[in-house]
Amino acid sequence: MSIKDKVPVTILTGFLGSGKTTLLNRILSEEHGKRIAVIENEYGEVGIDQGLVINADEEVFEMSNGCICCTVRGDLIRVLGNLMKRRDKFDYVLVETTGLADPGPVAQTFFMDEEISSEFTLDGIVTLVDAAHIDQQLGRSDESSEQVAFADVLVLNKTDLVSDDALDTLESRLRDMNRMTRIIRAENAQVPIETVLNLSAFDLDQILKRRPTFLEPEYPFEWTGVYDLAAGKYELMLEEGPDPEMSLVAFANQGESEEELKDGAESCVRLYAEKAKSLEPGNIIPFGEHINLKLEDKGNKSFILDIEKGSKIGLYTQHTAEEFNMKIIKSEDNNSKEIPFNIERFWQAEHEHDDEVTSIAIERFGDVDPEKLNTWLGRLLSEKGVDIFRTKGFISYSGNPQRIVFQGVHMLFTAQPDKEWGNEPRRNQLVFIGRNLDEKEMQEGFEKCLI
Repeated sequence: MSIKDKVPVTILTGFLGSGKTTLLNRILSEEHGKRIAVIENEYGEVGIDQGLVINADEEVFEMSNGCICCTVRGDLIRVLGNLMKRRDKFDYVLVETTGLADPGPVAQTFFMDEEISSEFTLDGIVTLVDAAHIDQQLGRSDESSEQVAFADVLVLNKTDLVSDDALDTLESRLRDMNRMTRIIRAENAQVPIETVLNLSAFDLDQILKRRPTFLEPEYPFEWTGVYDLAAGKYELMLEEGPDPEMSLVAFANQGESEEELKDGAESCVRLYAEKAKSLEPGNIIPFGEHINLKLEDKGNKSFILDIEKGSKIGLYTQHTAEEFNMKIIKSEDNNSKEIPFNIERFWQAEHEHDDEVTSIAIERFGDVDPEKLNTWLGRLLSEKGVDIFRTKGFISYSGNPQRIVFQGVHMLFTAQPDKEWGNEPRRNQLVFIGRNLDEKEMQEGFEKCLI
């Protein structure tokens, strides 16, 4: 398929609260003649961004597994694969990443997966920058720096909140980070559509010159062992290790060549994007599924590998075998024999998750007292505002027929009326993303605002 026949894709990225959804809605409401499919990459267990996007019922597809790094490729492949089945319904794709995401793994998808690269072409990466908060974001987050570095277009948003001198200084700093990008200043994400769509701007050769390792992906697992197992039952034994659980995928008929291992790894990326099925000790490990081994108990734990027909078995594990002293044991005639692996392979899994960053969701039916809510939010943001990167959601004000859309960044927030509730049950749904947040305290604080 020639590039002109492929579906162009724009990646819309930017740190929390930079204005991505505002720009997305502007694009969707413009008269540009395009049929656009939108893919949302949510962070946290509860996704609400779809409800903030206009025409969402028809156009938005969610990646909501909460991943912000290595497994996003697998989730994106799954969603794009589903989009292919309705190819006649759209001619352009917008991918809006979570504000905590490195856009690199998203961009990799369009070059590393043959099926995806045959149908889609990466048109460009558009990064929104919050002019009022970018200085502190660049200092606290590697992801925000990556978003700037990858940008084909930088939309310097919220310029009305910053002086001209400060904007000039900021723009100079951003150009030092990415000299190839185009910078557009904007208020409320108002930019000409032609500056963010149909760019034909993403240049893989230029990216590889700046970052030779771009096509060397990170993986959500660290180790693969390939074992030659005859038919029969085996024990997968694990000692106490660094985590109370460990994810893995087991493949039958796993080859040992580098190409075969990489093929298995790419299949695992897709499976790791799916929610893992928990497995207690003593149970049989299924093949070709994402499994989460439960390891909370003290001492050794064992799981069963039931081999119906002898073959080479590949285990793709979240941690290395050494960390849990993991072994495969065959018991016969009261004798136990360890089965060594034929070959092992280590994978790049360098992304460090910031465990202090969490997503807290508050969901309650009923109405709130606006005065009580404003008092609670004011106190919360004054005390925790520096650590609250992003707030967003819907609120049901008592006596108001419209739902209230609530959005904020650090200590700044807005609330404005949206569509009427109609026959929809009145409810409140808020998401807070930040560091060192006390979920119980915040849940209890909001409940006191309910009528």
